[in-house]
Amino acid sequence: MKKIQYLNVFIISFLILSCSQSEPTALEDIITNPSVENLINHSQEFQQNIYSYEDGIHAAIGFGIANSYLIEGKEFNIIIDATDSIFQAKKVLTEFKKINSNPIAAIIYTHNHGDHTLGAQHFADQQEETPLVIAHDLTAASVEKIFGILNPIISRRSSKMFGTALPEEDVINVGIGPYLSVGKSAPGYLKPNVTFQDRFNLNIAGIEFEFFHAPGETDDQIFVWLPEYSALFPGDNVYKTFPNLYTIRGTSHRDVNAWISSLDRMIDLNPAKVFPSHTQPFFNDEVKKNLTIYRDGIQFVHDQTIRLMNQGMHPEEIIERIELPEAVGSSPYLQEFYGTVRWSVKSIFNGYLGWFSGNISELDPTPISKKAKHIAELAGGSDALFRKLEEAVDQDEMQWALELSDLLLALEYRPKDVKELRAISAQFIGNLSSNPNKRNYFLSEAQILMGKQSDQNIIPPESSMLDQIPIDMFFDVLRVNLDPNKIDSDEKINVCFNFSSGITKSMIIRNQIAQITNHLLQNCSINVRSDDLLFKEVLAGIKNPVMEIANGNLIVDQDVKFLQLLMSFRP
Repeated sequence: MKKIQYLNVFIISFLILSCSQSEPTALEDIITNPSVENLINHSQEFQQNIYSYEDGIHAAIGFGIANSYLIEGKEFNIIIDATDSIFQAKKVLTEFKKINSNPIAAIIYTHNHGDHTLGAQHFADQQEETPLVIAHDLTAASVEKIFGILNPIISRRSSKMFGTALPEEDVINVGIGPYLSVGKSAPGYLKPNVTFQDRFNLNIAGIEFEFFHAPGETDDQIFVWLPEYSALFPGDNVYKTFPNLYTIRGTSHRDVNAWISSLDRMIDLNPAKVFPSHTQPFFNDEVKKNLTIYRDGIQFVHDQTIRLMNQGMHPEEIIERIELPEAVGSSPYLQEFYGTVRWSVKSIFNGYLGWFSGNISELDPTPISKKAKHIAELAGGSDALFRKLEEAVDQDEMQWALELSDLLLALEYRPKDVKELRAISAQFIGNLSSNPNKRNYFLSEAQILMGKQSDQNIIPPESSMLDQIPIDMFFDVLRVNLDPNKIDSDEKINVCFNFSSGITKSMIIRNQIAQITNHLLQNCSINVRSDDLLFKEVLAGIKNPVMEIANGNLIVDQDVKFLQLLMSFRP
C-alpha cells in the first residue's frame, strides 16, 4: 500500500517538548500543506526571548508554553505567571535578574493550569521572605482536582495533546507556545496565600494592582489591571488563536457566556496595552479591535449553536452548518491553532443539553462488539471488512479507516494488522493537520499503536508537590481506586487513621465501596498512625509501605491485613 511510507516519515513519540527547543523545525523535514506551513509560521509568536516594554514590564516568551511577566516596582518585583516547571523558572529568573535583581514581593497566578503555576517554587526559594502568592479563591481546589481523582486519564490525554513523548522534530509547536516542559524537573507549585472572589485591589511595591474574577478558559481565571499603566493581563481568556472552548485532553464544561462577559469587562476598561499569557502582547489601536473580534467570534459560535440546537439539530448537523463569517474568521486571532469551531460546537451542545443528542437510536445503542458483527455480516464477513479497511487506507480515506478499525478491533480480528493500518491512518491525518492539539494527539496515538511509546503521567509524583496538596485529596483518590473485584461483596472493614498533623480519617469498606469520614470510628478493624507527608508518599508510590512499616515510620496494628487491603486500591 502506497501510504506505508508515512510510517517512516514521522517517527512519533508527557511532559513536553518543542520543535527543537532552540531551533525551529526545518520546513523540509515536515510533511506540509498550506495550513501546516501556516502553523510553522505561527511559531514566530513565541520565539524564545525576553521582551522589555515601557513602565518596567518585561515578558519571558517561549520558555515553555506560557509567558511569564516581570513588573518592576519600588525596591521589589512582581511576577505574573510562573512558567510550567522549575526547569524553565530557573532560566527565566536568571534572565529577569539581568534586568533587575530586586527581591520578588508577589507571584500572581492568572489561573490554575500547570503551565502558569509549576515554576513558582523556584521564584519563591530565591527570596529571603516568602512572597505573596495571589490567585482566585477557586485556584487551589482546581489544582487539587487536576492532581486528584482524574489525574491518570488527564495526564495520558495531555501527553498526547501536547506531544510530550514525540521526537522533537515532530512537534512544530503546541499552538499557544513552543512546548511544555513540566517533566524536565520536579513540579514547583505553591498554594496561594492571598485569594479573592470577585474583585480585589492591592498596592504592591508602589504599584496599584486591580484583580478581577474573569471566568472563561477556567472557572478560576482572573485578569490583572494596572490602571496607572493602562495595562491589561488577561490570562488565558485571549491569545492569538481560536480559543479552547473545549480541550481534547478533557475538562469540565467551559462557560462560554461567562467568557464573553469577561472579555466585555476587559474592553470596558479601554486598555492601551494587553499582555496575554500566550503569544505576543498587542497595543493601542490593535487592542479594542483584537479583543472585540475575539469575543465576537466566541459569541457567534455560541449563539449559532444554540439557534440550531433549538431547531432540533444533531450536533454533527450543527457542526456542518457553522463557519465563522469572513470578517471574523480571517482574523489572525481566530485561526484554529489551538481550539476549533467543530469541537466548540460539541462542547456547547453538551454543556447545555448533556450527552444525549435527541436521536433515540443513540440513547441505548447496540454494543460495539455486537454492532461490529452485524456490519461485518453486511460487508460479507470479517475478511471482507478487513479488505475495506485496506482499501480505505490505500485511497487516503483515513478517517473512514479509523472507524473501520474500531469495528475490527471490537471483533478481535487480526489485531496486529488492524493496529498497523490504524497507525498509518492516524499518522497520515496527524501529519497533515495544522491544529497542534489534533496533530500531536494523532501522531502520539500512532506511536502507541506501533509500540514506540506508552501512555505517560504528565507530572510524576514528587514529595515537594505532595506537601502542597491536602490529605483529603489523597483519600478521594484512594476511594475511587478501589477495585470491587478484590473485595468480597459482604466484606466489612473499618480502618482508622491518625496523622501527625492532628487530622483523623476513617475508611469504611462495605458493599464494595470505600466511604471516607473525618472522624474516628469506635470499632476499628485496623489502626494506622503516620506522618501526613509519609502517607501521601506511600499512596503516590514514592515510598514502599512494607519498608516504612518495617522501619517503624508507618505504624499499623494489623500490618498484614492492611497491606493486603492496600492491594485492592489500584487505578
